Amino acid sequence: MKKIRVQNRYLVLSFVCLVLGYLLAYSYQLTQKENESKTNKLSDKQWEKTIALRNQLNDQEEMNRKLEKELSQKQAKVLKNEQELSKETQGNYNFAEDAEKYRMFLGQVKVQGKGVKVTLADGAYNPKDPNVNNYLVHEMHVFKVVNELYISGASAVAINGQRLTSRSYIVCNGPVITVDGNQYPAPFVITAIGDPDILSAALNLTGGVRDQLVQDNIIFKMEKQDDIVLDPILGG
Repeated sequence: MKKIRVQNRYLVLSFVCLVLGYLLAYSYQLTQKENESKTNKLSDKQWEKTIALRNQLNDQEEMNRKLEKELSQKQAKVLKNEQELSKETQGNYNFAEDAEKYRMFLGQVKVQGKGVKVTLADGAYNPKDPNVNNYLVHEMHVFKVVNELYISGASAVAINGQRLTSRSYIVCNGPVITVDGNQYPAPFVITAIGDPDILSAALNLTGGVRDQLVQDNIIFKMEKQDDIVLDPILGG
C-alpha cells in the first residue's frame, strides 16, 4: 500500500509540475506578445511622428524657396528703381549743369578762373604809309582773337571788361570799337577764362591769329593769368 501511495504522490506531483510548466510557458508567450504589440504600437507612433516632421520640413523648405524667389524678384525691382532714379538724378544734374553753362554764356553769372589776357594795340605810325587804317585795330582783328578763344574752349570772354554773349556785336568806329553799344578806345584788352596752355597755344600757332595780326601791323601781347574775374552783365 505504501508503494502505491508513493507512486500516486509522484504522479500528482508530476501532473502539477506539468500544469505549472504549461502555465509558465503560456504566460511567457503571452507576455512576449504583449511586449511585441507594445513595441509595434510605439514604433508606429514614432513613424507617424517622423512622417509628420518630415512633411513639415518639406513644407518649410517649399515656403523658403517661394520666399527666396520673391526676395530675388523684389531685389531686382529695387535695383531697377535705383538705376532709374540714378538716371533721373543724373539727368537733373545734367539739366542744372547745362542751365549753369547757358547762364554763363549769356553773361548772367559771375565767372572766375584761369585763362589768358590778350592786348591789341594800334601799330606805330609809318610815314611811308599815310593810310592810318593800315596800322589801327579793327573789329576783324578783335573777331579773330575772340573766335579763336571760343574755338579753343574758352568758357567766357570779355573785351575791356565787357562780357560777350551769343548776341554780342562788335563795330569799329574809327579809333574806337563799340561792343554791345559801349565804346572802347585802344588798346583793347581781351580776357578769356579757360585752359591757359590750350588758349595760348591756339593763338600762337604758326600762321595763326597772332602772326596774322602782327602782319597787319597790330601790336599783339598775350599773358597767362592765374585768376581772372568776369562780372555778369548788368541787367542780364
